[in-house]
Amino acid sequence: MSTLFAGLFDDAAIFPPGNVPMTEAVAAHRARQGSPLVGPFVCSLARFDELASCAGGSPLRVSLVLPGPVDALPAAGGVEIVAVEGPSLGRGTLTTYVEIPCVEVTATRVAALREAGLRLKIRTGGVRADAFPTEPELAGAIWAAVRGGLAFKLTAGLHDPIRHRDPVTGFEHHGFLNVLLATARALQGYEIERALVDQDGDRVAAAVAGIDDVLAKAVRHHFISFGTCSIDEPAAGLRRYGLISEAAL
Repeated sequence: MSTLFAGLFDDAAIFPPGNVPMTEAVAAHRARQGSPLVGPFVCSLARFDELASCAGGSPLRVSLVLPGPVDALPAAGGVEIVAVEGPSLGRGTLTTYVEIPCVEVTATRVAALREAGLRLKIRTGGVRADAFPTEPELAGAIWAAVRGGLAFKLTAGLHDPIRHRDPVTGFEHHGFLNVLLATARALQGYEIERALVDQDGDRVAAAVAGIDDVLAKAVRHHFISFGTCSIDEPAAGLRRYGLISEAAL
């Protein structure tokens, strides 16, 4: 398994547009816990009790989405909170991602997050067209994060590996392979936006496959993961381009 894909998919199955019932989502996540592709289960604070009621067994690694700062995090047997994410969160004892609109990811904001020991969360999609940043906007955010030495995660809209227009909604989706390549290009100092724009799947996949181990580790030092309501779809995309084996998930 390439370093580029290890733990890349955070399991956000209970969020739109997937909206998988909690019990079903937890069972599916537990079935995949041995996969090197899958990161933590993503759950909102509002649904934590529901999660706790069906978690059971060995601790389920969870990234908890908060509406804002909280006095204390909930606790339950069978649940291990490994990260928190949301708007306007302060430094804590856990890995913390602060969500900032893509257009507001500036060098100044990046420096403030880094100094506070925080990470960045960028929304790359949703149920409305305006939730999808443009290529220049996302390229600027990636450049600012990489230049500022900041780790980031993405959320929403990245089920497919390659940039494309959804035939049903008409929304322009970024591809997660495009983002991996754009992060590599940011580290190399060139063609970030071009990497995001490219809709030639074979070309993008070949470029990603050509990233060596040293650069791959640097890419994932910045681009930690992305939340996806489907694990099967992005994994199938990697298999389609020959980037992982059939047995990887």
